Amino acid sequence: MGTPRSRSPRPKGRRVRLATVSASSARVALGRPVRSHMQGSTRRMGVMTDVHRRFLQLLMTHGVLEEWDVKRLQRHCYKVHDRNATVDKLEDFINNINSVLESLYIEIKRGVTEDDGRPIYALVNLATTSISKMATDFAENELDLFRKALELIIDSETGFASSTNILNLVDQLKGKKMRKKEAEQVLQKFVQNKWLIEKEGEFTLHGRAILEMEQYIRETYPDAVKICNICHSLLIQGQSCETCGIRMHLPCVAKYFQSNAEPRCPHCNDYWPHEIPEVFDPEKERESGISKSNKKSLRSRQH
Repeated sequence: MGTPRSRSPRPKGRRVRLATVSASSARVALGRPVRSHMQGSTRRMGVMTDVHRRFLQLLMTHGVLEEWDVKRLQRHCYKVHDRNATVDKLEDFINNINSVLESLYIEIKRGVTEDDGRPIYALVNLATTSISKMATDFAENELDLFRKALELIIDSETGFASSTNILNLVDQLKGKKMRKKEAEQVLQKFVQNKWLIEKEGEFTLHGRAILEMEQYIRETYPDAVKICNICHSLLIQGQSCETCGIRMHLPCVAKYFQSNAEPRCPHCNDYWPHEIPEVFDPEKERESGISKSNKKSLRSRQH
């Protein structure tokens, strides 16, 4: 594991693009039903009602939401537009929307947070060609700052890059010069837009960025990218075996060793030396959230 990794030459001119759904694609999706033009597609075309359109529009506004919030958003949309209708199962509801979005190379994608396994949903742009209209809220030097932060995160063993190391690369940015104070503000902008997460002065990728950029990361950093041994998805932060070096997401570790009194590596069978995290329990989390909300309400009435 101590052997330096060799890296394939990266394609020149390739840039990180923070993709959002284009305005034109959004208007089509939120307007009349779209017929799929993708050859070989077997998915049955769905019908976009006002319920689906409002849900899609609100999800676009938020960028990414946890599953509990997505379900609450779905119920809200039914309440506004079709109060008497039976609320579809969330999976069926989203599959229906995705069948309409398919020809636009857009998808509501489900993932989990790497630190605690919370299910999240994000509207992502799947296109890697010019057929997709890519929009961005960031200048050239800001995008280059994100690229450099991304490289540090991918190269690190922990999946985090310190703000100091990122800011030390400011002088190397393309485009307009940027002061370190400005760079700090840009990093916070990435956090606010849910591309990065900051923890105690270190940055890692937000779940939204992983959902949106997994294919780009796999293609651009083929020798540095890490893959979970359990779910085989992109891994940014997790645990690794000290003997054979395989890596696992924390939620995958929690589930795999859930009933094992003596956890052993699934690859080499050596003892797994790390602390085993708890499996995320949505019901327990919901009850905790309700309890906190009730306590907050009680305090507000007392004052």
